[in-house]
Amino acid sequence: MSSTQSNNVAQRPVRVLVVGAGARGEIYSRYALAHPDLMQVVAVAEPRDAYREQFVAQHAIAPENVFTDWRQAADAGKLADAVLICTQDQMHLEPALAFARQGYAMLLEKPLSPDADECRAIVAEVVRQKLIFSVGHVLRYTRYTQKLKQLLRDGAIGDIVSLQHLEPVGYWHQAHSFVRGNWRNDRQAAFMLLQKSCHDIDWIRYVMEQPCEQVSSFGNLRHFRRENQPAGAADNCLDCAVEASCPYSAKRIYLGDDHKATPGFLRVLTPEPDQTTLRAALRDGPYGRCVYRCDNNVVDHQVVNMQFAGGRTASFTMTAFTRHEDRHTRIFGSRGCLEGDGRHIRITSFLDDGETHYDTDASQDLHAMAGHGGGDYYLMQHFIAAIRANDPSQVLAGPAEALESHLMVFAAERARREAAVIALNGA
Repeated sequence: MSSTQSNNVAQRPVRVLVVGAGARGEIYSRYALAHPDLMQVVAVAEPRDAYREQFVAQHAIAPENVFTDWRQAADAGKLADAVLICTQDQMHLEPALAFARQGYAMLLEKPLSPDADECRAIVAEVVRQKLIFSVGHVLRYTRYTQKLKQLLRDGAIGDIVSLQHLEPVGYWHQAHSFVRGNWRNDRQAAFMLLQKSCHDIDWIRYVMEQPCEQVSSFGNLRHFRRENQPAGAADNCLDCAVEASCPYSAKRIYLGDDHKATPGFLRVLTPEPDQTTLRAALRDGPYGRCVYRCDNNVVDHQVVNMQFAGGRTASFTMTAFTRHEDRHTRIFGSRGCLEGDGRHIRITSFLDDGETHYDTDASQDLHAMAGHGGGDYYLMQHFIAAIRANDPSQVLAGPAEALESHLMVFAAERARREAAVIALNGA
């Protein structure tokens, strides 16, 4: 972006094209509704009629800037200052390269791609084009993470020695996204560790502040298998005589006053969720299927062990078999230890065994963007600010950082599949 373009953008809202108006595209675009003086959504490419029409009405997009395919948007010439690419994982490469070559600043939803070589190609192109580039590693941006980083920099626990990090996927979230949903099968989307936890691995790298040298990993698909289907169960929960005793019942997750799924998850089933449309979606779509009769193949639990430069170590656990809640972390240092849960941080000092507590509550008004502990909001805040100032340093997860942590994830998955310890220079 030239200095003249930068000055122009600094004096008006950043104009944005959204490619993929599903869950993530819709959430990130709320920043424009909250701050119309800073961001304006001026174009969209979305193949699904109902989702596209909702999005167009939400942002008052002109008809000539409404497309059913990203190629149509690319063929129309440069329509905006920036593009949000929020398509399915395996559909990132082509639009990312095309819009990079047109000079768009870019926010690309994680993961970069299910393929390591495609990740490298995307990063190489955005670096070649000298773009403002951000990846949806929302965990870096939360008030909690920034407070935790400050405490570590200030020496609150001395030198970091090791770290434990838990990603509690949640039993019903696993059933929704990784058994019945879009990321259930690694032949159609990214493998589980990459899709769900690439930003956890990225977060660990961000906290450790040292390159990862080698990894090992173990995990498998243990529970959501055909042989575990209860006797008398039907293939669809709406027809099942035993669903009331099943914690993964689609009726329990999506229907009734005490349903588990949040509004964003319900909208994945149908753009206008109510009891009638949700029942129709469960009857006719994938989300009503018995979790033991799906075509899923991704793991439901996995551990990753990492060794970083200087001898620091980390262990990461991702598991379906928890409540749906925030991550839990313990960091062990030479002078104390830190425990955190996504909001609260507790420091224990070895000098006097004293404890200090911090509350990083993000309950202030984040304009319906409080997801990921406020990370959704702050990701967009940093991205838009970087464009307006023409300052890539305001992006906390740029191309080099994103590629490094993605290659850690690819190495960990290779370690799991090969039952080996993998050096990162071989990732």
